[in-house]
Amino acid sequence: GNDKKWKELSEGILENPEMFDANQNRRKLVIFTEHRDTLNYLTDKLGLLLGNPNHVVTIHGQTPRERRRQIQEAFEQDPEVLILVATDAASEGINLHRRAHLMVNYDLPWNPNRIEQRFGRIHRIGQSESCHLWNLVAIETREGHVFHRLFEKLSEQRKALGGAVFDVLGKMFKDRSLRELLIEAIRKGDEVKAKLDRVIDTELDVEHLRGLIEDRYLAHETLTASRVREIRDQMDRAQARKLQPHYIGSFFEAAFKMFGGQLNKREPRRFEIRRVPAEIRLRDRIIGTRAPVLNAYERVTFHKDDIRVPDKPPAALIAPGHPLLDATIDLVLEKYRDSLRQGAVLVDTNDTGTEPRILFYLEHSITDGRKDSKKNALTISRQLQFVEITRTGQLIAAGYAPYLDYTPATPEQLSAVLPLFDEPWLSQNLEQRALGFAIQKIVPPHLEEVRARREHYIQKVMQQVKARLTSEINYWDHRANVLKAQEDAGKNRSNLNSANARRNADELADRLKKRMAELEQEKSIVARPPNVLGGALVVPASWFASAGDINALHETPTPYGTSDREIERLAMEKVMQFEREQGFQPRDISPENRGYDIESRDPKTDRLRFIEVKGRVKGAPTVTVTKNEILTSLNRPDAFILAIVFVASGIAETPVYLRQTFSQEPEFGTASVNFKLSELLEKATGSKT
Repeated sequence: GNDKKWKELSEGILENPEMFDANQNRRKLVIFTEHRDTLNYLTDKLGLLLGNPNHVVTIHGQTPRERRRQIQEAFEQDPEVLILVATDAASEGINLHRRAHLMVNYDLPWNPNRIEQRFGRIHRIGQSESCHLWNLVAIETREGHVFHRLFEKLSEQRKALGGAVFDVLGKMFKDRSLRELLIEAIRKGDEVKAKLDRVIDTELDVEHLRGLIEDRYLAHETLTASRVREIRDQMDRAQARKLQPHYIGSFFEAAFKMFGGQLNKREPRRFEIRRVPAEIRLRDRIIGTRAPVLNAYERVTFHKDDIRVPDKPPAALIAPGHPLLDATIDLVLEKYRDSLRQGAVLVDTNDTGTEPRILFYLEHSITDGRKDSKKNALTISRQLQFVEITRTGQLIAAGYAPYLDYTPATPEQLSAVLPLFDEPWLSQNLEQRALGFAIQKIVPPHLEEVRARREHYIQKVMQQVKARLTSEINYWDHRANVLKAQEDAGKNRSNLNSANARRNADELADRLKKRMAELEQEKSIVARPPNVLGGALVVPASWFASAGDINALHETPTPYGTSDREIERLAMEKVMQFEREQGFQPRDISPENRGYDIESRDPKTDRLRFIEVKGRVKGAPTVTVTKNEILTSLNRPDAFILAIVFVASGIAETPVYLRQTFSQEPEFGTASVNFKLSELLEKATGSKT
């Protein structure tokens, strides 16, 4: 009975050494039960046992979706919450592996898919601890014997299959389901005991299980060599320009401080937040993020590799989608959105020309056929896009984040540029021209990228959903027919009748129809018109000198510190030539402002290398590297190369390649950093390659 199980749980399992960390603090635990009344029973008993009802949280079938997410967040981040008690409602759609690796099945479902789904809450990719599972079964019962024999065999085979057996538990018994074996054991007793042992031994054979695992995990799509290369290149480029951790970390630290928050340094790259400012917590309630912003966080980090540190609390990863970051971003947008629209004057310190230009910020969204909570089309992708228009009317796609390399104009510079606003080219309808250019040149690649990624994923989901639910529908259809025949013959002794079985089949059929309709809506992918968020006048630093700005003349670097366009051209040509001579396949992508100038393929590995070229006058003491270039190098330290090319009398020397040059990111407001060339060249690898 429950009391016997409770005694085993409270006096045995909960006192197991695995339940405590090295400091004897209780670890997080997940307990599953099939029944709501058992859940309530356990919640009350555990609250009394632990001395605080707040140590225990629950999820059941009647828990609203938003409340489930809040409970999950509290279980993962609130040190006071120790145990989650749940029915099988929590075994779908909620992942607990970031904080828990201990689980108890207080009772076991007859459907093995449910056992698989339960264990999948903690046993999944990203779990860094060894998972432990306790199953409370009355072994003296016939049902208990089957389960005991099953888990005994699973334990043996798990060692041979790397722990993957639970992933295919629902498919192990190909001729008869585990449920049917249990029913037979209960009805016929000892006469089938030996037979059941043979069935379990046969169906849990290593080769049979290995086949099921391979069938589940192998991708059945045939990819050509060119498609594999294309996907790998996309991943390499995305890695080079990723926001996490450096861009996100730099922004959040500055924004959080602006609202009165404080990040207290703890372990390397990990922080404690003792108090989240009330303004941010209130914003979370207004925008209604899926999970709540907590009052405090034991640990946070921007680096996924630092989520877990031995003998320290797990950290919350502050990344897009985390409620703390989302609420902070929303506050920043509310405070500064109007300023963005009003415009600004920015200075491009790396542009040696003298032509000013206008930079427009545009937002572009892709939606599908679903609706959000406000009945608007659901946004599945949103991008900030940038278009520049020169004084001569040329339109240019300005890359991912060109503003990162610009600096705000000083008051003196603002005064100097005032006459520019009277020039005729600025009175034209530049905003409409920027929108038209974006619709024609920038929106289509965004749409194609999203459509290609989503359609393949949705098709795969549709296949899996249809296969799983159709199998369950067929099972309940068959059970309904068998039970009806038994009822007509007066032989049905089961607690389940044919009407209930038929209702299960009908509910599953409705669920399949609804899910397939939702997935069809997801396939309806549409590009929305972009809209302009703001703009800025971008003025090259050299313009101030040419305009007679005395201050600018003094501030402009000496010729040793200037990379004029001719030197840049010679340096680029030299690196491109050098790469080809070394057997690489270079491509000039400098106009795209990606944070590097050249993509060069290594034919031996077929991987891309990212090269930033710096041409310097022979004898120049310093080189300027933009924040964007530094962060790109930190994102891909293994593939990023800083190429220094000295030019003397119109001749470019052999480039010097520097690898893993930078170790820390610049401060948030920094646009570029000057480095002494003598110090950088000391880091150059032996040869010039």
